[in-house]
Amino acid sequence: MTQLGEIQQAILSGEPEAVGALAVPESYRGMTVHADEAAMFEGLESRDKDPRKSLHLDDVPTPELGPGEALIAVMASAINYNTVWTSIFEPVSTFKFLKKYGKLSPLSKRHDLPYHVVGSDLSGVVLRTGVGVHNWKPGDEVVAHCLNVELEGPDGHNDTMLDTEQRIWGFETNFGGLAEVALVKANQLMPKPNHLTWEEAASPGLVNSTAYRQLVSRNGADMKQGDVVLIWGASGGLGSYATQYVLNGGGIPVCVVSSPEKAEICRKMGAELVIDRSKGTGEGFQFWKDENEQDPKEWQRFGAKIRELTGNEDPDIVFEHPGRETFGASVYAARRGGTIVTCASTSGFMHQYDNRYLWMNLKRIIGSHFANYRESWEANRLIAKGLIHPTLSKTYPLEETGQAALDVHRNLHQGKVGVLALAPEEGLGVRDHELREKHLDAINAFRDA
Repeated sequence: MTQLGEIQQAILSGEPEAVGALAVPESYRGMTVHADEAAMFEGLESRDKDPRKSLHLDDVPTPELGPGEALIAVMASAINYNTVWTSIFEPVSTFKFLKKYGKLSPLSKRHDLPYHVVGSDLSGVVLRTGVGVHNWKPGDEVVAHCLNVELEGPDGHNDTMLDTEQRIWGFETNFGGLAEVALVKANQLMPKPNHLTWEEAASPGLVNSTAYRQLVSRNGADMKQGDVVLIWGASGGLGSYATQYVLNGGGIPVCVVSSPEKAEICRKMGAELVIDRSKGTGEGFQFWKDENEQDPKEWQRFGAKIRELTGNEDPDIVFEHPGRETFGASVYAARRGGTIVTCASTSGFMHQYDNRYLWMNLKRIIGSHFANYRESWEANRLIAKGLIHPTLSKTYPLEETGQAALDVHRNLHQGKVGVLALAPEEGLGVRDHELREKHLDAINAFRDA
């Protein structure tokens, strides 16, 4: 049996603490992109770039463990949009990030390699910890958030997202979670929710924390009870958590989706106000006349539809993440004095809007990026208590990560798409069956959607 096989067997046998006595493998399988292929999609439109061609399952050397770090045996991971960006080398090749990080210190030099092991989510078991790590030990079952910070300067000590050396692990750093082993800073680790399977526990990480900061935190929109919140892509990886936070926080979600099936998922979560904006089955909103010009009349029609659903109220908060396609409508639709909180820009980074609707109506645009350690911990705590639920719809084996990324790239998915690493099948890793049974319908709400 291989070293990784022995580690896997110890975890599956219910004796994860035994991994501390096992040898760390010299290499492992990880999903990579290659620096010498960074130009492979030049000349193609984004939609025509295929992650299956650029993502490779390679055998890679296990990185040296540094102070304050941990090696994790990865049981499961998940796809985020940053994996799609990495795989299609947009907006820039991530090897630029790795090269820059490699210049920071002798320790960070390890990340500057001709291959990039990707992935910003994981659930798994601690294999080893480096010098100075006291809160975690081999055998601990964990999930990881994706905030990588150095905190050597003053800027990040009030909000770690403001650290001058803030990076997203597995996107702007190497040795990510779409692999059998991952390297993280120990302050990325959080307890695995006991009532979830490995793949369910891996799926909320990035998007759950992002939605928490964007909506709930004082660093974001600081949502209060009764707020009307417009949520774009409300059944997707990020929007499905936003919908849950609005409902849990006493707000009124207005869920925007692109099909009747997605509308039904939102209603299943408890949302009552849903707009299907698709052309065939829904309202057919077309916010752009062509590539260069938006259609304000469509903004007005969209705003009227929101007021029709809410009893003549405009949104207090707009949860923005599509970006270019929707931003003009978002600025228009927010109420006087309202807030547009934005991240990601999955449809394009160059936003255009009519500033009259912002300036003359005293609206605010807030930029929000992932979450700090405290916000990530709070968001994970809500998952662990069964107050927020994973929105996992489908799970692929590690070998088919390229297809999983294509699903997300083409918007063929609902909720989150998971990836199994050392977990040989779905359904493993549950420790608290009683709590799971209590929330089973909500946990499975997105399955096979």
